[in-house]
Amino acid sequence: MKIAMWSGPRNLSTAMMYAFAARDDFAVMDEPFYAPYLAATGADHPMAAEIIAAHETDPERVAQTCHTGGLQHVYMKHMPHHMLEGFPMAWAQDCVNIHLIRHPARVIASYAAKREAPTLEDIGFVRQAEVFDQLGGIVIDGTDIRADPDTMLRKLCDAIGLAFDPSMLSWPAGPRAEDGIWAKHWYGAVHKSTGFAGAEGDLPIVSPDLEPVLQAALPHYLRLKECCLSP
Repeated sequence: MKIAMWSGPRNLSTAMMYAFAARDDFAVMDEPFYAPYLAATGADHPMAAEIIAAHETDPERVAQTCHTGGLQHVYMKHMPHHMLEGFPMAWAQDCVNIHLIRHPARVIASYAAKREAPTLEDIGFVRQAEVFDQLGGIVIDGTDIRADPDTMLRKLCDAIGLAFDPSMLSWPAGPRAEDGIWAKHWYGAVHKSTGFAGAEGDLPIVSPDLEPVLQAALPHYLRLKECCLSP
């Protein structure tokens, strides 16, 4: 089984990658199209030059790696907005496509703590809806996973025809060999974790300057939310 997990940033995506990596039967890949995206756009992201230098930047070559894997199953963490027009997508037709979502107010608050003034494109909701329309698949909300990891991971595994493995609920603290070089900027919290964080509290208040980003992202989130696995 090849899983393509589509998620915007700050959305439990690294914890989910670690959960699948904790299984003995899965290999994982961390945002393989990030370097091609940065090389093509020149986006001013933290560590952009280091990422481009350390990772493959040719989207065609990256697509080829998405066709292969080292173990019985492969889990690929992807950000939908990394898939620019013209980047190959045929490889995803052979995958089990899962769309991980989170309320945009939570995403914006978390993203803004790591990089100032996130734009609608930065948080990926528009492109995620487009990828869902193109590929279909399962939708799951990261907030539901944090509230009850055991139940929601069992439901997800059942929905995709995969046997649940309790090892998915915990992992050793620290980085993984599969982490992208960007991990030292973005993955601090998950590197300190040994499992999923607890349930999330009330929605954060978004600053007035980011309110337009929230309002633009919200309809895309709500449309995907209608398709979610229920808790």
